[in-house]
Amino acid sequence: MKNYDVIVIGGGAAGLFCALTSGQRGRSVLVLESSNKVGKKILMSGGGGCNFTNLDITPENYLSNNPHFCISALNRYNQWQFIDLVERHNIPYHEKSHGELFCDNSSKDILKMLLDECAVANVSIRTKSIISQIKPTEKGGFNLSVGGQMTHCQSLVVASGGLSIPTLGASGFGYDIAKQFGLGLLPRSAGLVPFTFSDWVKDICETNSGLSIDVEMSVNGVSFRENLLFTHRGISGPAALQLSSYWKSGQVISINLMPDQDARALLLRYKESNPKSLLRNLIAPLLSKGFTQSLQSRYWPQHAETPIAEIANETLENLASQLSNWKLKPSGTEGYRTAEVTLCGVNTDNISSKTMECKSQPGLYFIGEVLDVTGHLGGYNFQWAWASGYTAGCYV
Repeated sequence: MKNYDVIVIGGGAAGLFCALTSGQRGRSVLVLESSNKVGKKILMSGGGGCNFTNLDITPENYLSNNPHFCISALNRYNQWQFIDLVERHNIPYHEKSHGELFCDNSSKDILKMLLDECAVANVSIRTKSIISQIKPTEKGGFNLSVGGQMTHCQSLVVASGGLSIPTLGASGFGYDIAKQFGLGLLPRSAGLVPFTFSDWVKDICETNSGLSIDVEMSVNGVSFRENLLFTHRGISGPAALQLSSYWKSGQVISINLMPDQDARALLLRYKESNPKSLLRNLIAPLLSKGFTQSLQSRYWPQHAETPIAEIANETLENLASQLSNWKLKPSGTEGYRTAEVTLCGVNTDNISSKTMECKSQPGLYFIGEVLDVTGHLGGYNFQWAWASGYTAGCYV
């Protein structure tokens, strides 16, 4: 039987970072990845540019049933430490909007950096590794049956991710391990995911597919000012993705289509300054010609050819409220197929925030997306992967 100090289940961002951190401490480390290569989600992230962290990381950028849980790890390994590592590897990067940092070249740079660090730390990596059994031993540690062969470790780190994007190898294996050891699981759902519609809204979305507009979207008292992107099935883009993590099935979302304008004052001003103009021609420069046409067909078809001066103020005020508080009820989301993250997961009440070790099972650690910690869009989930991986790597 082969012996390791540490076995990490999952060769994603959190798993690789934990492995290299532990290996640098002189521990013998084996990473077991079920798919044919490690870091698949890293490679596809940020459209292949890898939004590897954010300049402005705060606990408020994370969702969890225990909002304090992430604080210790984020303080132990912060964004500046990761940026320093990136710079030491001479990886060129740039800031996009909202403090988001992306590779200039490709996400391959980040994966290569992690693998180079693992190599220096003598970390062993095995792909296509299917674990059929995990058993704690009487003397401490764990025996794992991997592809029919038994392997032993003192510390076992579960970094197997969540359920998002199954085509990249995502599975619920980490949750199965949590269940095996009696840990609580919170109901999981898709997060950072596009909304879908099945009613008249779908027709508007389909007609305007590919159009991106600056909006403010709100639900449950939470708002995001970002771009919205119409798709063939609904709405996506940063604003929609961010909001999806706070939305519950059946709820109505609100969209301010003119976040920089007082829509009511604007329409009444247009009535004074452009009395002979048609409403669609006045709104089109702000929202695009096609989308304005869609809104007209829905909300003011009877006034399509009416000069704005002849439209009653009350009617204009009602239209303004649609523009500034457009209420839509999604039929659902695209689900795990395209979701960037999995909301909820292993209950953090069972996990030490200082070490990531399971309180009831010594030597068992959980890190990354498998836990009930979900970041906003914009590099926050990668920073959680680095921080939680580093934290566990200091103790395993």
